[in-house]
Amino acid sequence: MDGTLATAETWKVVLAWIREHHPSPAARRFVTVRLPMVVAAKVGLVDKETFRARWLRDEARLLRGLTASQINDMAARVVDEHLWPTRREAIIAAVVAATERARAADPTTRLVLASGAYQPIAEEFARRIGADVTLGTPLVIAGGVATGELAAPTQSGEQKAAAVRALAADAPIVAAFGDTEGDIPLLAMASRAVAVAPDKGLRREAAARGWEIIEGD
Repeated sequence: MDGTLATAETWKVVLAWIREHHPSPAARRFVTVRLPMVVAAKVGLVDKETFRARWLRDEARLLRGLTASQINDMAARVVDEHLWPTRREAIIAAVVAATERARAADPTTRLVLASGAYQPIAEEFARRIGADVTLGTPLVIAGGVATGELAAPTQSGEQKAAAVRALAADAPIVAAFGDTEGDIPLLAMASRAVAVAPDKGLRREAAARGWEIIEGD
């Protein structure tokens, strides 16, 4: 979703929402105390997927105490005010067109949105593009309240690819779209792999494998 279907970065808008609607000292200093980790990830001392997973896990802790209704309200606002306005319309159209062609050949074809974003946010975006299934990062809700924990590992990298493969079972993956090196395991499973405005790692791999490269809108 981030980078592939929209240009906004979900973690930033979630943090902004938290600071406004669920403020805490931890939220105010969230980025500052993690600057060493950010630098380490940029220079390659920390694996990018490990970095993203830890970031999502830590940010989830800031949601502790929010009701399920508040979480859903946050998700709607994040998508309505930030992700959807920055959507890559040409890429979404390409995804929809690929889905329609596949369904013409096999009506059971499903459009799946797989994202590292928290499940409620991914579901909000998925509805807007007509996705049949959403695979996001689930939050633990106990007694109607967020515990600040994740119910499963983040949907990124190998984890995302494994989730899609499990969902597909023996069915072929007709097409896959991604924007980062972490999407390579997912793209490698598809009959048609499309790199959207790819980062350096994915661009290099896409060129080597002959995958499609779209520079975005």
